[in-house]
Amino acid sequence: MKIIHAANKLGNGSRKVCLAIGVFDGVHLGHQQIVRQTVADARQHDAVAVVVTFDKHPNAVVAPEKAPPQIFSRSQKLRGIAVLGTDALLEIHFDKTFSEKAGEIFIRELARDLGEIHSICVGADFVFGHRRSGNVELLKKIGVELGFQVHGLAAVALDGQVVSSTRIREMIRTGNLDAATQMLGRRYGICGLVVEGDRLGRQLGFPTANLDSTNLALPPNGVYAGATDINGQTYRVALNIGTRPTVALGPQLRVEVHLLDFSGDLYGAELEVHIGAKLRDERRFGSPAELREQIGLDLAAVRAAL
Repeated sequence: MKIIHAANKLGNGSRKVCLAIGVFDGVHLGHQQIVRQTVADARQHDAVAVVVTFDKHPNAVVAPEKAPPQIFSRSQKLRGIAVLGTDALLEIHFDKTFSEKAGEIFIRELARDLGEIHSICVGADFVFGHRRSGNVELLKKIGVELGFQVHGLAAVALDGQVVSSTRIREMIRTGNLDAATQMLGRRYGICGLVVEGDRLGRQLGFPTANLDSTNLALPPNGVYAGATDINGQTYRVALNIGTRPTVALGPQLRVEVHLLDFSGDLYGAELEVHIGAKLRDERRFGSPAELREQIGLDLAAVRAAL
């Protein structure tokens, strides 16, 4: 999948384009339906399938107090879109200037810079542009003029309830990770860069990789069994989400991963940890020795759980 940051960089020659437009946080079952429809249109009409999305949630700019935590990191999102067969992804920098662009101007500029559009696919309730001035009806109106089709796809339902990013965030927040996985259509996991920590885990005899989880939706604090892949090899992990009340000097939230049977330097690498069973809640121990003993029990539980 080719990634571009300006529409005029697509390089599609005379081929038409089929567009899927959206935030696509989580690339859940509903998003997958939109992208698959776009890819199917492109294959049928010898066009280029292009996903148009943004480098951040629009609310992060227009209403920061309402900006939701992200289900997936950027790299998870890009991988989730790529596996659906997309030819290219246009990632637009969403800033204050872009937020003030009217919806109609946005679409007309895409048509100007991408070339001839064959179809645009969005969710039926999709709104876009300054003050939410664009919707499916506007797309259809412009489509009549410019000659493109519009698919406004109804939301996907699972067990009688609509699949949405909001519901998935709630499932993650409350620890219902099986429900989140079902709505995502693939295993839920946390992905982040390994950053420098305070090496307290190493002092306890269990070195950990600290994941940068900034702006990510996270499950409840506690210890979880999980797994991660490094260079094609799967490693079992114990994942701790919490404030480390036994050893930490302050309440800073950390996401720490101990990889079983692994040795090596992971600083600066990206890890995606798929989360399994929750082993226990986070709690304060009477001493580092008690914590060390419990970590040993946690690791044994990870081996048994996976």
